[in-house]
Amino acid sequence: MNKVPFTPQKSAMPGPDDIARETLPNGITILARANFNSPTLSIRGYLPSGSIFDPDEKLGLSYLTANSLMSGTTHYDFQSLYNEIESVGAKIGFSSGTLTSAFSAHSLSEDLNLIMGLIAECLRRPTFPDRDFNRLKMQMLTGLAIRSQDTAAMASMLFDQAVFAGHPYERPDDGYVETVQAIEREDLVNFYQRTFGPKGLTIAIVGAVEAQTAVDAVKAALGDWDNPGQEPLPDFPPLAPVAKPIRKDLTITGKYQADVVMGCQAPERLSPDYFPLRIGNNILGEFGMMGRLGKSVREDSGLAYYVYSNLSSSLGPGAWEMIAGVNARNVEQAVDLMVAEAQRFVSEPVSAEELDDSKSLFLGRLPLMLESNGGVAISLLNMERFDLGLDYFIQYPEKIKAVTAEKIFETSRKYLDPDKLIVAVAGP
Repeated sequence: MNKVPFTPQKSAMPGPDDIARETLPNGITILARANFNSPTLSIRGYLPSGSIFDPDEKLGLSYLTANSLMSGTTHYDFQSLYNEIESVGAKIGFSSGTLTSAFSAHSLSEDLNLIMGLIAECLRRPTFPDRDFNRLKMQMLTGLAIRSQDTAAMASMLFDQAVFAGHPYERPDDGYVETVQAIEREDLVNFYQRTFGPKGLTIAIVGAVEAQTAVDAVKAALGDWDNPGQEPLPDFPPLAPVAKPIRKDLTITGKYQADVVMGCQAPERLSPDYFPLRIGNNILGEFGMMGRLGKSVREDSGLAYYVYSNLSSSLGPGAWEMIAGVNARNVEQAVDLMVAEAQRFVSEPVSAEELDDSKSLFLGRLPLMLESNGGVAISLLNMERFDLGLDYFIQYPEKIKAVTAEKIFETSRKYLDPDKLIVAVAGP
């Protein structure tokens, strides 16, 4: 058993002195932090079961499985489960991504044991009733039909297919119409039996309960869970670098707006380049009215309804994106201006004023990110998932302050090549 002793809270910033961490013998890791400023608590967690396990011909299986966990269990049917949750004014939900299936709950602290019991019931004893399976499958197919008419969603999907070609991240977690149509109820049962279990499950509880009380509640609900057949996450295949510019266009008739997603590959979250790129991205397309991109494409030229940049970094490769929604007649002008901003970004260091403003933003908004129990719970999960250490937020200010204009310039040139950009456009 790997246990970090708990001591009373000493600082408003989460750290080793007020975060309890314990790993149970069955592989579950618990993170808990007390906050008695509110009578509520937030429970969030994940386990290694996601679309990476989906066969190509049944992509969307993980998504459908996670969304079916609350449709019925050994001890509750759909209605009685929701009646139990609503009787105490709580919320519980499940979702799925590429590498994980996740859960979240919000309730009064006095209902901790009840809510943990219901989460455990859904995780350990789902029954996947036929009627609810068919209903949820039809809802997924309806959602996919809506997605096919969403220019932003389709441009993003085109971009992922190009930037992550040959990698699990290229596939949409909710699949395609034909792959979801191929899923049968028995597929959910088999997927659940193969991928759901305690190994790798991480749960964070933050709120008006003592840390040891939270740990004990998890032990009581999940401490004896076992699945000897639980499969580990498969290894990532290597991601081939982009050797030339790529352009993908998708026509969606009946639309007036087109969406553009363009960019390049980016490093994983634990890369030493992460913080320089994160602050650089803020300057490029986040700060104020969407950074340099917002000023050039939207304010000065009036070519975009919105335009911004985004750095996505996780386990495995990431992506650096520039995103815009424009009138279809302005697509090429907007693309040219976005490329010009990319060229400028790798041609000269950012200004001292831009750097100072962005650093101040990152440092100033940290307390806001951690002012809610849910925000802290999410942060604890990320600290565990990326092995950032329990002192991450204590070290965070120094990591931000250490970023220089030269480092942003150096790392940006390492990843952002204006001559090899991937461009995806969906619209009329």
